[in-house]
Amino acid sequence: MGVKLHTLADVCMVPLGTSSASVSDFVALIETRIRQSNLKSTLHSAGTTIEGPWDEVMELIGEVHQYAHDNGYVRIHTEIRCGTRVDKFQTAQDKMDTVNKKIQNLQK
Repeated sequence: MGVKLHTLADVCMVPLGTSSASVSDFVALIETRIRQSNLKSTLHSAGTTIEGPWDEVMELIGEVHQYAHDNGYVRIHTEIRCGTRVDKFQTAQDKMDTVNKKIQNLQK
């Protein structure tokens, strides 16, 4: 039986042992693979937020790891922060809109 919860997973993947301090080539490779999935994702300055059913999000993260290894990256460090809630459906954009609206109200 799978987990049916909807999750927002903030994922930051970093290759280790490469010859450069830059990770933009790696991020472009990984982000392209994430965007090929049927899950909604948002790239930001410190990773990518992936939205969807828990099992599908976790499966995609595993697939992306395999994809990176298949493309020559030997070691990858990944940090994942996941959030779930059961009282209402909420997207990453919904969360940002709520905070931005509150900021606007504070500035009045």
